[in-house]
Amino acid sequence: MQRLAQELSRLRSASRHRSLSLPRGIDFTSNDYLGLSGHPELRRAVVDWIEAGGTAGASGSRLLRGHQSAHAELEAFAAGFFGCERALYFSTGFLANLALFTTLPDRRDVVVYDERVHASVKEGVHAGHAKLYRVKHNDVDGFEDAIVRARRGGARDVWLAVESVYSMDGDIAPVADLHALACTHDAVLIVDEAHSTGIFGPTGRGFSEGRYDERLIVLHTCGKALGVAGGLVCGPAVAIDYLINAARPFIYSTAPPPYVARAVHRALELIDEEPERRSRLLALMAFATERLALRAGSVVAAAGTQIIPVILGAESTAMAAAAALQRAGFDVRAIRPPTVPAGTSRLRISIGADRSEDEIVALADALAKVLPAFAEGKVPA
Repeated sequence: MQRLAQELSRLRSASRHRSLSLPRGIDFTSNDYLGLSGHPELRRAVVDWIEAGGTAGASGSRLLRGHQSAHAELEAFAAGFFGCERALYFSTGFLANLALFTTLPDRRDVVVYDERVHASVKEGVHAGHAKLYRVKHNDVDGFEDAIVRARRGGARDVWLAVESVYSMDGDIAPVADLHALACTHDAVLIVDEAHSTGIFGPTGRGFSEGRYDERLIVLHTCGKALGVAGGLVCGPAVAIDYLINAARPFIYSTAPPPYVARAVHRALELIDEEPERRSRLLALMAFATERLALRAGSVVAAAGTQIIPVILGAESTAMAAAAALQRAGFDVRAIRPPTVPAGTSRLRISIGADRSEDEIVALADALAKVLPAFAEGKVPA
């Protein structure tokens, strides 16, 4: 305990200590991009399941008695919704990525991953047995060079790992180019669509929409724009069957609560039933990008998505700026290393469809008042 206390003290002195904080103020930090988490239809889906005699818990792993009709129906619907052969539902996106990268690649394989890919992917690849190649962010040529080197080194299979929208930078991966690369070099592209599911693509199915084939596996996270929880791995039937048979995070985990699966099912339906949510979000993210850049200047590193970073540099600066905005009534949080590289601590501003233009203007004005004080080396009162 003494060692742990010392480490916590070190984190505090470096402005990297974290603590749990309840929601407060106007939401500019959550991943509830379409405002579905409180949708009455999702609540109704949960209540209907329980009132029809459904259980609250699954009571076991999927391979035992935990596999229930809500899971099976969700996976069948999701496969049709996303246009893949099969889908497999996990309790979290993190667990799904851990399962993917500890199960599909083996010690004769190579995983080539983007340096800024999500921590769940990094945990998965480092826990797995494949050889690893890390590539500079969004560098298609770097991916191709790594594939060529892997083949020359005797790799059997090559797996590429990216996010479609990066969670801390908000920028977009060249999914089409990477998919073409996978097809050319007989590799498999694994795309984490966590921050694009329900938002991007022709009909909100993500940047992988219309691309499913034997060279593509996609994770659609259900706890962000879909407003619920879990992760759907979508891809070739053989890959899904292999995960069911070999993925330890799947085999040895209690199944997700069936009422949650029912709510995810309903959320997918709402993507098509209420397209105005997506249209509103796309308009608001463009408005926010313009307004924040106008008021806060070059520190706004917008990349055309709902995630807008405000890069402030030092951990202490980001923490103080977030605190000042919270005092002004806005729920904005600071992001610090190791989540982002050293020297790039930031505010991560998240735009949701339930925000208004007036709220965005007010946030931009508050940010414009806060930033000059930091430039002068002061901390606003």
